[in-house]
Amino acid sequence: MNPQDAQKAALRAPEKLAATHELEPFECGVPSLDDWLKRRAWRNEREGASRTYVLCAGNRVVGYYCLAAGSLVSAHAPGKVRRNMPDPIPVMVLGRLAIDRAWKGRGLGRGLLRDATLRVLSAADVAGVRAILVHALSDDAKRFYESCGFAESPTDPMTLVVTLKDVKTALDL
Repeated sequence: MNPQDAQKAALRAPEKLAATHELEPFECGVPSLDDWLKRRAWRNEREGASRTYVLCAGNRVVGYYCLAAGSLVSAHAPGKVRRNMPDPIPVMVLGRLAIDRAWKGRGLGRGLLRDATLRVLSAADVAGVRAILVHALSDDAKRFYESCGFAESPTDPMTLVVTLKDVKTALDL
């Protein structure tokens, strides 16, 4: 499906990566994010390293994110995140989030972050999760996450963290 036809197709709600999804046409403009989806997402699914969720027009992937369980050493967490928490702090890692170039500027990134947050909140009902952690790949990505309530790690300005409470507020959940 070419990009013009894909834009005419209705977007489906984000869903778990499946064999029917068309990955090859995906191009967000960041080669490492494009390659990860096309070359690593399935392997990570099979090995249990992460779970990938996709936003599709028809079967063509136009956006995706992945989640993995993780932890954060207290010294690397902003004060609000580490307060009254064990060391290390249980977090959910938002490993990737990307939107196809043809679909940028429509609020889909924020929509995927909202979906990811809802899934993290559901997981937090089963196992302890204090926050969501992301490693921003660019200053633009960093600004996006900061606009959604994420704060810098005191040890790495491109590592951003947000408590579940704060991201719920920022995304009006």
